[in-house]
Amino acid sequence: MYVIDDIAYAGQPDVDLKIASVRIIDELYMLVVFSSGEKRLFDAAPLLQYPAYEILANPEVFHTAKVDHGLLVWADGDLDISPEAVYTRSFPYDDHANRSA
Repeated sequence: MYVIDDIAYAGQPDVDLKIASVRIIDELYMLVVFSSGEKRLFDAAPLLQYPAYEILANPEVFHTAKVDHGLLVWADGDLDISPEAVYTRSFPYDDHANRSA
C-alpha cells in the first residue's frame, strides 16, 4: 500500500511512470500522454489553491508547460509536478469519443 495526497492505494506505485508529452487544450486544461501510452486530461485549476502554483493562473506562465525528464514543468523548470500527481489528478481520455462518425 502507498499514499499520495492522503489517498491510499493498493500495491506499489509505478516508479517508471513518466510524462511523455503535453498539449494545452483550453484554459488550465491539457492532454497528457504518459510513457505507457495512456492519454489523460489534466485540469490544473485545483492546483491554484496552493501558493506555489498560483502563478499558473497567468496564461503566459501556464502556456510555458513542457516535459523535462518525465516531469511536467513550467517557467523553464522553476515549477514542476510529478507524473504521479498529474496521473491521480487527471481523467481518462478516449480518442474515439471525440471523433465524428
